[in-house]
Amino acid sequence: HAIFFGVGAYSAGICTTKLGISAWWGMLLGGPMAMLSGLFLGWICFRLRGSYFNLATLAIAEVFRLVAIYWRNFTEGMQGILIITSFRSKLPYYFLALGLAALCVFSISRIMKSKWGFYFIAIREDQEAAEALGISSFRYKSLSLMVSSFFTGLAGAFYMNYMGFIDPEVVFSLYFISIMAILVAMIGGAGTIWGPAVGAFVMVLLQELFRSSFFGYAPKWVSDAHALAFGLLVILAIRYMANGVVGDFPRILNLLTRKKPMVSGAGGN
Repeated sequence: HAIFFGVGAYSAGICTTKLGISAWWGMLLGGPMAMLSGLFLGWICFRLRGSYFNLATLAIAEVFRLVAIYWRNFTEGMQGILIITSFRSKLPYYFLALGLAALCVFSISRIMKSKWGFYFIAIREDQEAAEALGISSFRYKSLSLMVSSFFTGLAGAFYMNYMGFIDPEVVFSLYFISIMAILVAMIGGAGTIWGPAVGAFVMVLLQELFRSSFFGYAPKWVSDAHALAFGLLVILAIRYMANGVVGDFPRILNLLTRKKPMVSGAGGN
């Protein structure tokens, strides 16, 4: 996801620095450009499996980061791209982000109820069986990646407008973008509509709590322990909530509401 986030962010930034148009209009370019990069990534990587697939995606992400660093005439290199933000208050950005999130949830829910959604689920559950039924795993995995990359590119373009500054180490970050996206899906529930939203809420809340040392009530060294907390959270999620909060919510609710059996007295039957 770092590739698509970075491509979207740089598309918006370059629209301002090179073309002289608003970075908000660059959002219209960020999504499609990220989608094209998703098509390119899928064409290369979806023909691979297992460790080869993982290594290929990591290698391509590193290539994009290095291109952004060394193509200084176009990306400004490590100096980054700086633009003037549109709003002094953060409130407009909140509503814009909320609108983008609503658009994403609505679009994904519609897709999952369509023929594409059934094909995606079939490939996820058993790729060999889906291919035996005539479903092209390469084609529909590529389509899935393009949809994902489009919305990730929009998020990257929005980040450019919100922060007003980007550089390759931030927007192409393996940890802050790619790994966090995986953790969010794992905690919230992969393969669900609301799982990523719930996972993002949990992860961001924890990150801010640790960053502020629990609002100053904990020692300062706690602010550097967020990675340890995330690791423990992932271990607990894998052990006790393999399907995430949303996926295992009915089971969790049942455990919380289940009544304890009545214990009869010593003289009872």
